[in-house]
Formats: sequence, structure tokens, C-alpha cells
Amino acid sequence: MGLLLRRVAVLLSLALLAAHFSRNDQPGLVLAALGAMALLLIKRPWAPRLLTTLLLAGSAEWIATTVRLVQGRLALGLPWGRLALILAVVALFTAASAWLLRPFIRRQLRRETDPPWLPVTVFWLVAVLLGTVHAVVDPPLLLLERFAPGYGWLEIFLLGLYGAWLAEKLVTAGADFARWRSRLWRLFALVFFSQLLLGLAGVEECLMTGDLHLPVPAVIVAGPVFRGAGFFMMILFAATVLLAGPAWCSYLCYFGPADDLACRRVRRPEAAPAWRGWLQFVLLFLVPLGALTLRLTGVSAAAAAGTALAFGAAGIGLMILQSRRTGSMVHCTAWCPMGWLATRLGLINPFRLRLDPACHRCGACTPACRYGALEPAHLAAGRVGTNCTLCGDCVGTCRDGYLRYAFPGLTAVAAHRVFIGLIVSVHALFLGVARI
Repeated sequence: MGLLLRRVAVLLSLALLAAHFSRNDQPGLVLAALGAMALLLIKRPWAPRLLTTLLLAGSAEWIATTVRLVQGRLALGLPWGRLALILAVVALFTAASAWLLRPFIRRQLRRETDPPWLPVTVFWLVAVLLGTVHAVVDPPLLLLERFAPGYGWLEIFLLGLYGAWLAEKLVTAGADFARWRSRLWRLFALVFFSQLLLGLAGVEECLMTGDLHLPVPAVIVAGPVFRGAGFFMMILFAATVLLAGPAWCSYLCYFGPADDLACRRVRRPEAAPAWRGWLQFVLLFLVPLGALTLRLTGVSAAAAAGTALAFGAAGIGLMILQSRRTGSMVHCTAWCPMGWLATRLGLINPFRLRLDPACHRCGACTPACRYGALEPAHLAAGRVGTNCTLCGDCVGTCRDGYLRYAFPGLTAVAAHRVFIGLIVSVHALFLGVARI
């Protein structure tokens, strides 16, 4: 069968699915089915594989619809044979369309370094997680569903595609990895704070509940202590750290991109002062203690919020005065108490950056680390420092491959891909639901 006929079969299957979703009044899925047609135009190894899985999911949808309609007709005592036969043929045709994509898969697998199944896995991980949130949480968290009811599934589809594209981009970025990581991190912060500003301007759909939480990381722990309630952000932080380890600090924190942007002004960061870790550790205790003191002394919520804003403003001052001068993430490694928690609690997570014993301590990786985790003392000891956030900026700087991701039971390449897939999935998930 020619490639043109194969394309026609795929397009027809997707059009039938779009018609089915339209009949069920699911406009978001209608547009997702139509949008999936564009995957035939994407010249990347993962695109036909993703389309294959989408068609198989579509076939499963036809089977489920057949069972549901047959059960309904049986309950009403109506004939069902012809209906079952027609829908079974449609389900079989849709599954066959997935099989017809095999030549596209063989043609587009261009080199062994391409990770064609990683983007597909990321897409479905994002889709399943966001789909679960969409189906369970009420009122809806997805922004598109809030503005246009029924279109939440389209947002899920688009975020899944974004995650698939980004996963491949990061795995194959090589020397440009640090630049791409900074971009996706800043994108998250831009989306996060844009929604906050729109919410403050009166667009309530851009706020999670309407009850504001100050966008200062220290408030994650100080807020519940002061209020005696409202542990959602703390639970979300803990769950994210358990899942992604200290990468919360380098991929998912909404405040960190400002520090990253400030320190990039200097190409080679200065060595971190010895007091940095101690100050952060002390603040970990002083911040909740201060919140408890404010609560016990009956300070008003407005005054407490002012104190939190002053703490956040001091952190921004450190970015301007110290991070821009030294090239190091001074706010994240010396001022933010959540950074200390993330890097220490993150040790529970099995992902690590490892130095090979054969490392000859050339120091090429040291300038790449803005968290001070690869200074000469760490290289001499043969291990990455505790400030490591698994950002991965340093990995591509080692020409001999002595610095790499590690996970029990996996090769370095597999560990790297699994980590990227995981963190990109969480990033895409946060883009969809993370707001104040």
C-alpha cells in the first residue's frame, strides 16, 4: 500500500474519532483528534510512534463505546447486532491505521541517539496525570477549561505534545543543554507570575482558589505555621522533592529563574563563601520560628504578609547585589530555606550526579555549576557537593564523560533519559496546574 493511501487511512480514522467526540459534545477532544493529524507532518522519530499510540487509544475508545451502547440497548430490549458490527469494524479500521504507520516509523528513525520512545512516554505521562486532575478536581484547575468549558482536553493534548518535544530537545541538546534548561525554567516562571498578575488584576480564573498565597518560597513553610492551616503548598513541595529530588530548585521553583538570570551575567562564578550554607541552615529555623512568633503575638495577617514581602525583597536584593557580581546563585544557596530542604530531603530520591573515579580533576565542569557543588574541594573528594540540584548543566562540559547521571540498576544513558522524562513531565504538569 502506498504512503498516500496509508496517510488517508490515518486521517480518516482521526476524522471518525473527531466526529464521535463531536457527537458526545466534547469539543476539546474534537480539536485534539484533528490536531493529531499534524503529527504526520512532523519529521521526528517520535511523531509516528505517538500517532500509533493515539490511534490504538482511539480503537479502545470505539470498543468501550460499543460495549456501552450494546449494554444500553440490551437494557431497553432493542436490537443491537448491526450497531455492534458497525462499531467493531470502525474499531478494527482504527487499529489497522496504527499498524499502517510502520513505514513512517522505519523511515524517520535516523540515528541511534534519537530517543523515539521517551517523548511518547512523556506525552502519555502528562496526559494521564493531567487527565486525572481534570476528571477528579472540581472546580477545574486547567486554565482553558475555566475560560472555555469542554476544552480542557485540548490543553492536555497540547501540554503533552510540548512535553514530548521538550524531552527530545533536552536529551539531544548536548552543549546547549544549560541554555534550554534556563529557557524552560523561565517559561514556567513567566506563566506562573503572569497568571498571578492577571488574577490580581481581576481575572479570578487565573487564581487557584481566590485565596492568595504570597509567591515567596519561604512562605511555603512559614505560611502554614502562621495560619495553622493551608498545608497544600508544603505537601506539593514535599511530593515534588520525593519525585524529582533537589531538581525542584533548578526546574520547578518559580523564584529561582530570577536568580539564574542574574548570575548568568558572569561567565565564570566565584567560589562560594563558607558562610553560605550556614546562613541558609539558620534561616530554615528562623523563618518558621518568626512565623510562629507573629502568630502567638497576634500580629495581623497584613503585617505578617508585609514581613514575608520584606523577606522576599531582601532575596531579590541579594540577586541584584551578589548573584550578578559573583555569578553564583546566592539567593538560592544562601537565603532560601526551601533550597536547603530540597537539597537535603532530595537525597531520599535515588537520582544522583556521579563523578567517575577516573576523573582527573581538570575543573572544566566547575564554571558550569552555579550552585557551588563542583568546586575544587568537591572534585578532590570525588563527589558532587550537597548543593547539587541535578540541573545537569555540568554534564556536557566533561569531554571524557566522567560526570553523569546515576540511578540504581540503570546505565548512565538510561538514567539521564529517565530523569529528563520525569522532570519534563512534571514541568508540563506544573505549567497546567501550578498557580497561586
